Amino acid sequence: MENTTTTYKPALKAIEAAAEKLKGIASITPLIKNAHYSKQFGANVYFKREDLQEVRSYKIRGAYNKISSLTASQIENEIVCASAGNHAQGVAISCKLLKIKGTIFMPSPTPNQKIEQVKMFGEDYIDVILVGDTFDDAYHAAVETSERLSKTFIHPFNDEKVIEGQATVGLEIIDQAKTHPIHYVFVPIGGGGLSAGLSSVFKILSPQTKIIGVEPKGAPSMLTSLKNNRNTELKSIENFVDGAAVKRVGDLNFAICKDTLSDVVTVDEGKICQTILDLYNKDAIVVEPAGALSISALEQFSDDIKDKNVVCVISGSNNDITRTAEIKERALLYADLKHYFIIKFPQRAGALREFVVDILGPTDDITHFEYTKKVNRENDVAVVGLELKSPSDLEPLITKMKLHNFYGDYLNDKPDLFQFLV
Repeated sequence: MENTTTTYKPALKAIEAAAEKLKGIASITPLIKNAHYSKQFGANVYFKREDLQEVRSYKIRGAYNKISSLTASQIENEIVCASAGNHAQGVAISCKLLKIKGTIFMPSPTPNQKIEQVKMFGEDYIDVILVGDTFDDAYHAAVETSERLSKTFIHPFNDEKVIEGQATVGLEIIDQAKTHPIHYVFVPIGGGGLSAGLSSVFKILSPQTKIIGVEPKGAPSMLTSLKNNRNTELKSIENFVDGAAVKRVGDLNFAICKDTLSDVVTVDEGKICQTILDLYNKDAIVVEPAGALSISALEQFSDDIKDKNVVCVISGSNNDITRTAEIKERALLYADLKHYFIIKFPQRAGALREFVVDILGPTDDITHFEYTKKVNRENDVAVVGLELKSPSDLEPLITKMKLHNFYGDYLNDKPDLFQFLV
């Protein structure tokens, strides 16, 4: 079972031992200066490319360090874990490399691509069981199995050996940047394993470096806990940033981060989507939503990081291509370029043509149109999605709609109605 003590602090000797154990298992990922973001912020912005691990995330570090520390009796009884993605892949490849049998519980809606990746990395050493609709369902099933069959549960973040494994990311950054001081490190936070480990290393070896934790706006579990001065479980979360959306961070992780992080900030999911698109279009880098978190927070520190050496941890690249349309949509909504309306169309010939010709601007693009003609009504309604060239085009558009009696309602700021109709 998971460790719930809150007095643990990772020792440098234990982290160095984890680094030694991971030699030849986890890649020493490059620390690369990014020209685009360095120019944008007037700083030296470096990417720590954990997306270039074999399993395309840093999770191999903690999973392998934990599983390789098991006793003979624990190995004989086998291991179990729950994950919707990256942790599962780290556990799977660790099981194969260490020749240990494992059972991985995943939510039933997990994309088939992720399931196949887990099976590929684990081969005959792992079994995948799909259960429930959410990660919590899979988690509870895994814990129940662990207790019933005396299998060791490999927690994704709230475990000393996992934290020490993730901490090796910090060791590498310090070694790779030893010729110049690091002023800021931006690190994504989900359950807190990476942030706890990395910040512990810097607290020991580079205490002047400011470590900034970054969470998705829809899942601010660490920020909420810090504000409350106790580890707090959120009642609900937005699951879009699936690699960093947890209701409760680890007790170990919270206790460490409370003392080692300089700040924790949140980033809107739409901003994260825009970062994903920018990285792909400008740098040909593919990242998952959690992998874009650290970069997405730079804008909030634009004055502080000017002329400074800044590291952003790119945590993973396991992005499902089927999410591309949603990522673009969220980015446009965040940028105030995509807008949804209920439009009233008079029951007369030529009403649609009037709307397109007289109401819409020359650069406005209809991206969604849902209309059903009814009888015996003065007006019919349609749900219409419009993509604008500039946010400033919105108010004149609404004014024209109202003037010509086409305006019914604006849906962007009505999330419940938006989800139902669009």
